[in-house]
Amino acid sequence: MNTQDRFDATLIDFSPEAAAARAEGRPLVALESTIISHGMPYPQNVQTAREVEAIVRAHGAVPATIAVLDGKIRVGLNDAQLELLGQSPDAMKLSRRDLPYALATGRIGATTVAATMICARLAGIEVFVTGGIGGVHRGAETSFDISADLQELARTPVAVVCAGAKSILDLALTLEYLETHGVPVLSVGQDNFAAFYTRDSGLKADFRIDAPAEQAKFLRAKWALGLGGGAVISNPVPAEHAMPKAVIDGFIAQALAEADAQGISGKAVTPYLLARIKDLSGGASLVTNIALVKHNAVVGAALARALKGS
Repeated sequence: MNTQDRFDATLIDFSPEAAAARAEGRPLVALESTIISHGMPYPQNVQTAREVEAIVRAHGAVPATIAVLDGKIRVGLNDAQLELLGQSPDAMKLSRRDLPYALATGRIGATTVAATMICARLAGIEVFVTGGIGGVHRGAETSFDISADLQELARTPVAVVCAGAKSILDLALTLEYLETHGVPVLSVGQDNFAAFYTRDSGLKADFRIDAPAEQAKFLRAKWALGLGGGAVISNPVPAEHAMPKAVIDGFIAQALAEADAQGISGKAVTPYLLARIKDLSGGASLVTNIALVKHNAVVGAALARALKGS
């Protein structure tokens, strides 16, 4: 018996748009909500969420932003719900361990990559678009700080379209962890793994598959073999919006040192680093972040359409 067999369907609520897409067999694309509540400042967070949804629609799929509100997993959010997430300082950052608590207590919860994958799977959605996945944090050999996103990718069959892993992480160890757990990393448009703010991490992805139809064939073959878990679709930020590697590396080093000096740890690290890097870069990193999420939405919508036809 798998998780879906035991799932209480009364815990999930589809927006009218998402429900209609499911009923009609149209492609759906899951979108996370942590990027709204913890990843960007207001009002850019809500504006970006709306623009990303519009891009998914313009490319032939239906967006389903996921969050936990009023004791329900919400698949597809209306404008008021997006505003609530964007302006709620007490919104929980939900990973696998946190979902039951938010549902049981009625807390507002924004879903991370891991939690969004779980909810997407329960909703029957095969493609999820995000900015960058979590991974192995720098210094993890002593802190053991490894994102739950990686373990979720190993167990939950959802394709995650991203601009690689956030470059605040140890990207080499992140790829090693994914390889150990059998999670394939597919690159789009280049051979190497993307590095969020920059296009090229200098590290090879497992396979380069540019065409959405071929990506869909790969995923269908993986899942038909009974190989559980998802896949990473690494889609580099457009060149015109990429930041120079030396520049962003300097900002990251400074932000990491400041976080360490202030004793910031756990799930608070990533939001702190993203906000600090935004300040250090004079807002340039936020522009890059927004651009890469929008680009991922284009690739994710194309993959969702291809999977419907495969």
